[in-house]
Amino acid sequence: MAVLKIRLEGDPILHQKCLPVRRVDERVRAMLRDMTDTLHACENGAAIAAPQVGLPFQLVVIDYEDRFYRLVNPRIVRASGAREDVEGCLSLPGRFGMVVRPRRVKVEALNERGEQVVIYAAGEMAKCLCHEIDHLNGEVFWDKVEEWVEIEEE
Repeated sequence: MAVLKIRLEGDPILHQKCLPVRRVDERVRAMLRDMTDTLHACENGAAIAAPQVGLPFQLVVIDYEDRFYRLVNPRIVRASGAREDVEGCLSLPGRFGMVVRPRRVKVEALNERGEQVVIYAAGEMAKCLCHEIDHLNGEVFWDKVEEWVEIEEE
């Protein structure tokens, strides 16, 4: 496996819409494994989307709150409520801001075997899913920040 280079603010790929994956095959699984290795190599990473490592595909890896997902073509099919919370991003290290996200979401995707999965999430996990799916649509959290905050990373 490989640890890939994290793309940072200013890289145009972060503002591009990603391509849907047509077939989940070994090539896609290899990308997901590389993304997992990259995420685990980051000190404070909870999740990573493909464009953050220069891949223009709809792929997300989440390892957060005792949940681990490798998602292909994830999409939010339902969202409700609202909550404001602090967010950060591997592509903008050391910067944090207050962002409003849905309180609850329903996400449909394929897993790394190409099987349909449905995820119901609330709170922090809902925020995480929204943040990563935004990346796949060429949207970054710093464009949604209502107020920047100072936080010391652990």
